[in-house]
Amino acid sequence: MFTSTGSSGLYKAPLSKSLLLVPSALSLLLTLVLPHCQRFFAYDLQSVKDDFQIWRLLCGRIICLDLKDTFCSSLLIYNFRIFERRYGSRKFASFLLGSWVLSALVDFILVEAVWYSFGITASRNLPSGFLAPVFALFVPFYCSIPRVQVAQILGPLSITNKTLIYILGLQLFTSGSYIWIVAISGLISGVCYHSKMLQIHQVLCVPSWMAKFFSWTLEPIFSSSEPTTEARIGMGATVDIQRQQRMELLDRQLMLSQFAQARRQRQQQGGMINWNRLFPPLRQRQNINYQDGRRSEQQASPALEVSEEQVARLMEMGFSRGDALEALRASNNDLNVATNFLLQH
Repeated sequence: MFTSTGSSGLYKAPLSKSLLLVPSALSLLLTLVLPHCQRFFAYDLQSVKDDFQIWRLLCGRIICLDLKDTFCSSLLIYNFRIFERRYGSRKFASFLLGSWVLSALVDFILVEAVWYSFGITASRNLPSGFLAPVFALFVPFYCSIPRVQVAQILGPLSITNKTLIYILGLQLFTSGSYIWIVAISGLISGVCYHSKMLQIHQVLCVPSWMAKFFSWTLEPIFSSSEPTTEARIGMGATVDIQRQQRMELLDRQLMLSQFAQARRQRQQQGGMINWNRLFPPLRQRQNINYQDGRRSEQQASPALEVSEEQVARLMEMGFSRGDALEALRASNNDLNVATNFLLQH
């Protein structure tokens, strides 16, 4: 598992879906059908400064003219859709709007700094597209998404659930000569907005009336249906593999349903959730004697030690310390499993 954004597609992420479809379609249209119109969408700060072509700040910073940048930015937007689910479409749109506006100002500053420091004119060579907000999303991705090791390679080096995202970002960062200016401006704007510096998040935000308008008009168009929970069983698999897959599916469905029921009871009565009592493996129910033996061992054994670092990571994501402790104990200190339980409910 190389991502930390789940596998439920674009469900509850209409803004991410629109950012995937509309700019990509326009980029393909300009590249394949209307190449003579690409000059109107070039991100040329020199023309903005000298000829007051302000419209380039809008057109040149939405549509990519390079298909490689379109592909990489689309993959990153798809992986960053978790923030729209977590924060809501309005807050996610506010972050994109704030980083988009701030990065335009930082672009001017960086271009002038490069000119005065090295005598290099980069204002006419900046890449176009919705790139700065994509780089800005790396800030909350680094700060709030927990790092889970997937594989160990070459001693201290390891592959985590975030490795592929960073590789895509590095590929996008090195795709052009001056794209590093847009990348740095995006990261700076992401830090400013995420850290709530100078109350920028309150100034550059989407008004509630605008959010309601787009929710009423565009959300039905770009909304996605809820994914089915039934997993497909491989037709070419052996009977043992099919039986194992079905048992794992039943285990997962049982755990999720019992967790939802326990959380509803906790909201009504209060108290801690006893995960170890709620989630006995389904296979243990097939053998009563084995179940009784395991239950007696669990009662006699001491509580599982939980890593404070993993508890802190779950608390940074907005979960309470009690839920984080119980989730980690129930998942045997598996941060990824605990995160999935808490995010889905």
